[in-house]
Amino acid sequence: MRTEIFHYDLPNELIAQQSPPRGESRLLVLERATGAIHHRQFTDLPGWLHPSDLLVRNNTRVTAHRLFAATETGAKIELLSIGQDRDGWRVIVRPAKRSPIGKRIRLDDSGCSAWAKVTAITEDGGRIVTPEDDYARHILECAGETPLPPYIHAHLSDPERYQTIYASEGGSAAAPTAGLHFTQQILNSIETMGVAIADITLNIGVGTFRPVKTASVEEHRMHSESAHIPAASAQAINTRVGRLVAVGTTCVRALETAVDDQGAVQPGTFNTDLFITPGYRFKVVDALLTNFHLPCSTLLMLVCAFAGTEPVLNAYQEAIRQRYRFFSFGDAMLII
Repeated sequence: MRTEIFHYDLPNELIAQQSPPRGESRLLVLERATGAIHHRQFTDLPGWLHPSDLLVRNNTRVTAHRLFAATETGAKIELLSIGQDRDGWRVIVRPAKRSPIGKRIRLDDSGCSAWAKVTAITEDGGRIVTPEDDYARHILECAGETPLPPYIHAHLSDPERYQTIYASEGGSAAAPTAGLHFTQQILNSIETMGVAIADITLNIGVGTFRPVKTASVEEHRMHSESAHIPAASAQAINTRVGRLVAVGTTCVRALETAVDDQGAVQPGTFNTDLFITPGYRFKVVDALLTNFHLPCSTLLMLVCAFAGTEPVLNAYQEAIRQRYRFFSFGDAMLII
């Protein structure tokens, strides 16, 4: 399958640089059975749900921090501190060539400095660093600014706007952006009409922004991310009466990884590198709420797998004609 199939031309001015108030985005509804397209507002979402539906959302929280640093020779580098694990702090370094194993890195915060050392290189090219004192540990854990996708150049005045209102489980380098549209009032309306809500967690890594650079889709190596499905959520999923409506592609990947051959989602903690492309047979997800994704991205390929490549790309062209806003801070798309 050629990667170029998933290319489309997007005017730069349609890449959303600022997020509107929650709930005020537009909503494009695509019907899989007919290819019909409807233009609505996100506040209309409850009207497209059924009382027996189950809405599954990703409750991960962005905990990564963007830091400025330097090597011992004074060369400037940039760190994305993703979080702590048993071996140290996981970071992404740009440019990576300046941080081999054993290199000491000076961390800067508000005019003060501390040191950490690179102790390992991860499979995805990241680094494990060990802080040399408590202040370095503090910088890696708390300092810096919220990272935004590389296509967003505007300053984020309120870091909480890049979190869903239900974010609770830390560990992500990026937000599950399909959930950014929800207000508590919209969620209350959904629950009042009888729709149940279940939370799962998939911690989003920086690999979500990695473009597919191979000529064929099959040659692309999918990044791995950690996920957790609580027992109560698995039970709600497996005993639902109506449709499972996944909020975002992260939910889709987690659920389709955890489902067994009998169609039951298994609870637990796991890693997933599931790469969903056209031809994939979905086992548990019935409807999808998502944003508009980058050309030739793994996210767009997943959406095309769910609704058909031609219908999805036709809907994207219609969205462009109607001046929808694209990507993380853009408008929403409901596929039913």
